[in-house]
Amino acid sequence: MKAIVIHKTGGPEVLQLQEINTPAITRPTDVLVRLKAAGINPVDAKFRKGMYSINKFPTILGCDGAGIVEKTGKEASKFKPGDEVYFFHGGIGHGPGNYAEYIVLDQSFVAMKPASIDFIHAAALPLVFITAWEALHDRARIQPGQTVLIHAGAGGVGHIAIQVAKAAGAKVCTTISSDEKAKFVQQFGADFIINYKKQNFVDAVMQWTDNKGVDIAMDNVGGELIEATFPAVRHFGDIVTLLQVPDNMDWSVARMRNLRFSFEIMLTPLLFNLEETQRHQTWILEQCTHMVEENKLKAHVSEILPFEQAHLAHQKIETGSTTGKIVLKIE
Repeated sequence: MKAIVIHKTGGPEVLQLQEINTPAITRPTDVLVRLKAAGINPVDAKFRKGMYSINKFPTILGCDGAGIVEKTGKEASKFKPGDEVYFFHGGIGHGPGNYAEYIVLDQSFVAMKPASIDFIHAAALPLVFITAWEALHDRARIQPGQTVLIHAGAGGVGHIAIQVAKAAGAKVCTTISSDEKAKFVQQFGADFIINYKKQNFVDAVMQWTDNKGVDIAMDNVGGELIEATFPAVRHFGDIVTLLQVPDNMDWSVARMRNLRFSFEIMLTPLLFNLEETQRHQTWILEQCTHMVEENKLKAHVSEILPFEQAHLAHQKIETGSTTGKIVLKIE
């Protein structure tokens, strides 16, 4: 089979198209999936650059995949050949990922693809949806009627998080950096849009919430923005970040407001082989399927690139200015 393989860390040029052996089913609950699309995520570039450790070279990146079940193990009763599926699995240095024509994985880590969308849009969903769901439901315990601030609402995670929050019955405000992105997030249901380049987002949030602050803030940016968000969250509210906290961060405002602070790293179950939690993430992905089929969720794919142009996809994702998702089409 053809695959995009890396033999060392480095720039996008280390992503090389190669012919390698097609993986084989080795466990009775395995399924062999013929991949049709692979989602591109910023974490892919971080592994490629060596920001996270890779256990073994050569390896295949890409943790979001969608395709067709081609073969099943003797005890894999959840799926049958021909089923259209999607999943978050592999591609983070512990096992082969989805920049390839085929992948083998346990059936418990796979969900049925929403029938109403194509493989491209299905492959755009797993990482970002699971991240948004875990941040808002599992960490912040979102409730109907709450107010939620989502930073970088036009991004891959951000535009999904807006929809997850709205589906939970919350009111959503989000930060963006341009009029174009303001129009973009509006279509996903954002109730209040803040152009942080034109106005102070804390002042805008406080005005929107009658000077109370939001119940939940979700940070998709990191750095100084984490500390800057503390005064925008109500007393005893929640803030969840996807990023590393700066070493010199001043926690005093968060402490005095009695904020509950959480981290969201959806890679943890796969990184540490926490299979029960991986199965929970599959359940989350099944909720994603339901939301798509109920027209409560859509993924925006900003660009579709040929499988062979994975290096170009990495160049684009590293600019940090893309809206929605970039997806590789695997013929």
